[in-house]
Amino acid sequence: MTWRYIAMRALTNDFLDWDVPFVATSPPKRELSGPGAMQGTINPEYLRLMAKPDGLPVLAEWATALFAEFNGHIRWGGLVSNLSFEGQAMKVSCVGYSAYPNGMPYLGATIRSGATITKKWAYDGKDKNHDGYVDGSSPKKKMPKRPADTISSRWDAYDIVRHIWTHLQNYKMGKLGLTLDKHDSGYKLGAASGKDPWQLQWWDSPDCGSTITEVMNLAKADYLERHYWDGTKEKILHHIDLGTKRLGKARSELRFAQGENVIEIATPTYQGDYYANNVYVLGKGTGTKTPRVRVVANDNRLRRAKIITRKSTANVKTLTEYGKKERAKHAQELTIPSIAIRQHVNAPLGSWALGDRILVQVEIPWMGELALWHRIVSEEIDPAAGTAVLSLTRDDFYG
Repeated sequence: MTWRYIAMRALTNDFLDWDVPFVATSPPKRELSGPGAMQGTINPEYLRLMAKPDGLPVLAEWATALFAEFNGHIRWGGLVSNLSFEGQAMKVSCVGYSAYPNGMPYLGATIRSGATITKKWAYDGKDKNHDGYVDGSSPKKKMPKRPADTISSRWDAYDIVRHIWTHLQNYKMGKLGLTLDKHDSGYKLGAASGKDPWQLQWWDSPDCGSTITEVMNLAKADYLERHYWDGTKEKILHHIDLGTKRLGKARSELRFAQGENVIEIATPTYQGDYYANNVYVLGKGTGTKTPRVRVVANDNRLRRAKIITRKSTANVKTLTEYGKKERAKHAQELTIPSIAIRQHVNAPLGSWALGDRILVQVEIPWMGELALWHRIVSEEIDPAAGTAVLSLTRDDFYG
């Protein structure tokens, strides 16, 4: 079996070519909480073919969707994002559908999650001399107690993700036909007290992609993009799976060992200049009123500090969560960035899922044999060759 590449018009879902002469430079890359990518080359003469009836070439930037199929299954799908020349070859770069919100402005209705709503009161301005009585009342009438303010409903993080995707796909030229899971994340945006609402306002020029990333990080949750045939194999469907928090699980039944199924490892790394054990997070505010939190790891090393800003909130708890995540990224922990594996009974190709935690057993010069838990964050599977490349992070990277 070989790969087959299928071209489709992104807006209409009309198939343009069932067997595009696309030559991938590497297997398509699927990514956890990201769009993934696919690159390759094509004969420039092919681009002169016109796709009826819109008059665009079969492959056109931000107009063509390209899908990689192997053995009847859609292994990857995305949008042609860049076409360029390299000598006589035409380079084709594709990104997953979940890249579409990146760089797109939010222009929809204002959202204020967990905001204080001050009730209108008939006695506002009726005690101008502040003596506790209603002005001009006779006999004197005491000012009644002001009714308590209410707090607006708080949006679940996944409701915001779905709202942004609906906003983008409501435009005539944005109808990708992408669907999302309907369950909640369990994380409510904004403070319950109403003192620090989470806001999405078009005049702040929010970026749709960045906003989705922000709320997914707040919820400590993952998503995964996938494309698949419908029951009749006449239509390709596009969907985003939203995790119940983190996707994946510990896979102790799978074995990834050097000399068995691990055929190559990327050079293990520490953090170097990227290391930090003190993380300061600056929140919404100016001058001395700017909220600041510190997340510290007492690891018997010299103090190394890093400052990050999160101007979307002043909530100390939320800022602390940002700090914990950032601190985990900068921990001085040995990491194996990626491994190449071959088809093996220890871990057959595709037996894992993105987000799974696996124990990687390798031998590293100067350190000897190590067994380290890592999380799979992307995959490049080549079923024809019987190999795969897995990109990894430390399991504790996420805080």
